[in-house]
Amino acid sequence: MKLTNQTCKTAKPKDKDYKLFDGGGLFLLVKTNNSKLWRLKYRYLGKEKLLSIGAYPLISLADAREARTVAKRQLAQTPPIDPMANKNEVNKTARIKAESTFKAVALEWYDSNQDRWSEKYQR
Repeated sequence: MKLTNQTCKTAKPKDKDYKLFDGGGLFLLVKTNNSKLWRLKYRYLGKEKLLSIGAYPLISLADAREARTVAKRQLAQTPPIDPMANKNEVNKTARIKAESTFKAVALEWYDSNQDRWSEKYQR
């Protein structure tokens, strides 16, 4: 049975964490602290893996289903792409790009050379 937005919204925490399944490996994990997290269970090269998609309601049901579709497309390619490794690579690239601004590089250079300079030259 497919999830509805109302089901996701009204899911209440219980004594233990529990899952609400949507199909295709996608489920909403409802934790005891009332957080709701989207997860995708899939198999890559014969091993079961778990992809974290995000928190509900920041990631809506429609967005989670779209993420599931994208991940399934990656797994269907030849050769298959691991969605978790792909997500990590995208995040790593974005982090490097954000840290490589001129200001960040200049401040790093300044900090590494500051102890060799006189106080007047530092200013």
